[in-house]
Amino acid sequence: MTDPIADYLTRLRNAMKANHRIVEVPASNVKKEITKILFDKGYILNYKFEETENHQGNIKIALKYNPVTKLPAIKKIERISRPGLRKYSGSEDLPRILNGLGIAIISTSQGMMTDKEARRGNIGGEVLCLVY
Repeated sequence: MTDPIADYLTRLRNAMKANHRIVEVPASNVKKEITKILFDKGYILNYKFEETENHQGNIKIALKYNPVTKLPAIKKIERISRPGLRKYSGSEDLPRILNGLGIAIISTSQGMMTDKEARRGNIGGEVLCLVY
């Protein structure tokens, strides 16, 4: 697999389109950090890290839906920086998603964070994906 983050985002996208409640994804440190950010910002209901025999582990993610309309909480989740074309931004050039209603997940020298946190800390980095 050449791009595990794109695979992670695609599994989430496909599970939401199929109205699944839970999706399992192979774990990595980057995927764990993205999952934590999605949970903190309210885009997913819950998550759990599980160990497997091969020590890679899995991430079980409980997806969040609107109780009335049954629409998923994540309208769009899109990969920005790819292995073939990395996208880096300085703190002043970080993208604003839906005028601040969505988030961009940034990989910085101080760890993974949202675009708002990076702007507040005056930190730039690689723009991994956007969520709204």
